[in-house]
Amino acid sequence: MSPDQPDDPSDHRASATDDTASRDPASRQDASHEGSTSGSGAAGSNTAPRHPFTLAVDIGGTGLKASVLDAGGAMVADRVKVPTTYPLPPDKLVSTLTRLVASLPASERASVGFPGMVRNGLVLSAPHFSTKHGPGSAVDSHLFKQWSGFDLASALASSFGLPTKVANDADIQGAAVIAGKGLELTITLGTGFGTGLFYQGHLMPHLEIAHQPFRKGETYNDQLGEAARKEIGEERWNKRVHKAIVILRALMFFDHLYIGGGNSRRVNRDQLDDDVTIVDNTAGILGGIKLWEVDHLAVNEVPA
Repeated sequence: MSPDQPDDPSDHRASATDDTASRDPASRQDASHEGSTSGSGAAGSNTAPRHPFTLAVDIGGTGLKASVLDAGGAMVADRVKVPTTYPLPPDKLVSTLTRLVASLPASERASVGFPGMVRNGLVLSAPHFSTKHGPGSAVDSHLFKQWSGFDLASALASSFGLPTKVANDADIQGAAVIAGKGLELTITLGTGFGTGLFYQGHLMPHLEIAHQPFRKGETYNDQLGEAARKEIGEERWNKRVHKAIVILRALMFFDHLYIGGGNSRRVNRDQLDDDVTIVDNTAGILGGIKLWEVDHLAVNEVPA
């Protein structure tokens, strides 16, 4: 997902604010630190954070972000981030993330959101990272083979030294914002398009709707991603977003829809129905704790 942050104060959760200049990630892989404004126990709060601590990592097509959450889901450290660089084979991603989180407080467990199909900790698709130069560039057959079936959960658990759960990034974002009532759908709008589906608070097996036909022979990802928005402008892009909502409503009959991701702030709110809510992009981090609170289908189990 895009690292852009929503700037509307009416969003579902408070945004993190960029208050420290980024160092040079290309030469040193140092991470920029962002101030957090989460709930009780957050960084800068007088309330003591509660254990267990969860290392929450959000892997995006343009940025890699991480923080540590306490037992209540509040950030206990400023969020750190670096740009996503390409080409990005699995071993490079694992090593980059390990350096990224090194400055964060010690945690008891980790949750990781990944922009692709993940089942039981295995990567089944990595559309961004299988390309030569990032989203929109040609697929590299060698990278495609490296990512197909890669056990990301085990690799990160070994490198972090923590029990680690991995799920699709849109699924994790949805876990942070849903009410746990009925059928709830999350869509994320950023570098690409993502979805997460929940029933009675439980994450359902991930569906790669992003790569299904949407209109004019192109996919949801093609038509609603950041490249398309820049090409056609926000008015036409918004028309596509609302068409997608109509199609997904007819397909799923959801009880509530949540729209997140870096471009959620660009959605025209005046045209949204009452059962649609714009949520903050920080949910990609804050949802990490939710993977450990409920047994979700197709999320990898961690030995006791």
